[in-house]
Amino acid sequence: MGVAALFVLNGARQTHALMIKVRAINPMQGKTVTISTGQLHYVERGTGPSILLIHGLGGQQGNFDLGMIDALAKDYRVVAMDRPGMGYSERPEDMAANLRAQADYAVEVIDVLGLGKPLVVGHSLGGGTALALALDHPQKTRGLALLAPVTRAVDSAPEAFKALGIKNRALRWLVSETLAAPASVKNSAKTMDLIFGPDAVPEEYTRNGGLLGLRPVCFRNTCRDFQHVQDDLPEMEARYDEIKVPVALLFGTADRVLDHTEHGVHLCAMHPHFSLDLIEGAGHMLPTVYPEACADFVRKIDALTTVPTGANQSTDR
Repeated sequence: MGVAALFVLNGARQTHALMIKVRAINPMQGKTVTISTGQLHYVERGTGPSILLIHGLGGQQGNFDLGMIDALAKDYRVVAMDRPGMGYSERPEDMAANLRAQADYAVEVIDVLGLGKPLVVGHSLGGGTALALALDHPQKTRGLALLAPVTRAVDSAPEAFKALGIKNRALRWLVSETLAAPASVKNSAKTMDLIFGPDAVPEEYTRNGGLLGLRPVCFRNTCRDFQHVQDDLPEMEARYDEIKVPVALLFGTADRVLDHTEHGVHLCAMHPHFSLDLIEGAGHMLPTVYPEACADFVRKIDALTTVPTGANQSTDR
């Protein structure tokens, strides 16, 4: 027991030291507002029709900030948020983490920031959130541009995600405060190869929020997001034909996280009103590795939508 206690204590010390470095390298970049989950952090640039960017599992708004936000901000009012519980946004442990709840939180952001009916852009889990938003709140979006989205329930997850399966709250807290961050650093090459591969990890990734996933609170919320991501998908799949706004998907054909055939090709075959574009040989982290291609894709989809007359286009509040 003494050896175990020393092991845990050493992990806690390593985690504390890592968090000092993480906060120094990845400080809060934007503004905050208050929604039901607490403080929500977001960045906003540009003027014009509104676009809301929702990141994926374990990510934060910086996933879009390696060129994609700036490219779109030339013509749009772009808001990229840290999903509740991720980055610098808060979410208490007792608040729901399933996709429909995540969509409800996104609608709160739309309302408090006066975005009207934004084009919603979702990456990975953020894509599933965008689909839930269009189903449950159809009046809150003019269209969906989905980047490597989770769209269907699957039987298994990549092996590297199995560490996120800690269901006991106390154990999840203990692991997050002691072992998770040091272990993530130790295994980072393998994890990044899965998430980004076959693409290389951009050098700027760690300086643009990439380290925030190491924060204990982010690990705990990533565990919960991972465990609940499939709760709503079977019901959502049965309702996709209810979505009347334009829906388009962009996938890399070498995605190692979400199979582009299962989540893209097969889905669009069943729902012909969904469209699919592919980037040959690309991996999962499209907005980070291919920001210009993603921005062009968003522009193409936005051209199919109708911007409501009188929509708020100002960045001033």
